[in-house]
Amino acid sequence: MPPVTTLELLATPAGVSGVRRALRPYGTDVQLCASELVTNVVRHVGEAVPVTVRVWREVGGRIRLGVSDPDPRVLPVLVAGVGTEAESGRGLALLDALAVRWGVEQEPSRKTVWCELFTETDAGIDTRTPKTPERPGRRRPSAGALGQSSARS
Repeated sequence: MPPVTTLELLATPAGVSGVRRALRPYGTDVQLCASELVTNVVRHVGEAVPVTVRVWREVGGRIRLGVSDPDPRVLPVLVAGVGTEAESGRGLALLDALAVRWGVEQEPSRKTVWCELFTETDAGIDTRTPKTPERPGRRRPSAGALGQSSARS
C-alpha cells in the first residue's frame, strides 16, 4: 500500500497555510485543493472544528486527497457562474477544474470531501499531450490527485 500523509488539525485560517506547507511534496494542485477544502470547513462548518486531511497515491499514479470534518449535513455546493465581483464561491469550481473527479462520502458522524488528481511525473503520462478520459476538456494533468466523483465522472 502506498504511503499516506495524514494531518489532524483544527480548522482555522492559520491552519490552512500549515496544510499547504505540509503538502508541498505533492505539488501545487494538491496544495490548492486541500487549502480550498479546509477553508470551506472554516467558512461553512466553523472555526476550530477538527479536520483530518489525508493524501495518498492510488494505483495507476493518481493522488487522492480527502478532507474530513464532523458535520455530515453541511455539503459542498458547486456554484455555477460566480460573478467577477463576488468575493467568494470559486473554491469548488477551482477544485472541479483541477481534479479528475471529486465527491463526498457521508457517514453518520462525519463527511469526507475528496478528489483525485494526476501528477506530472506519473508513469505513462505524457505531460506534453496529456490524456484524461474522465475529463476530456482538460489541457494538462494536475500536480496532484484527490478523492470522490463529481457529477461529470
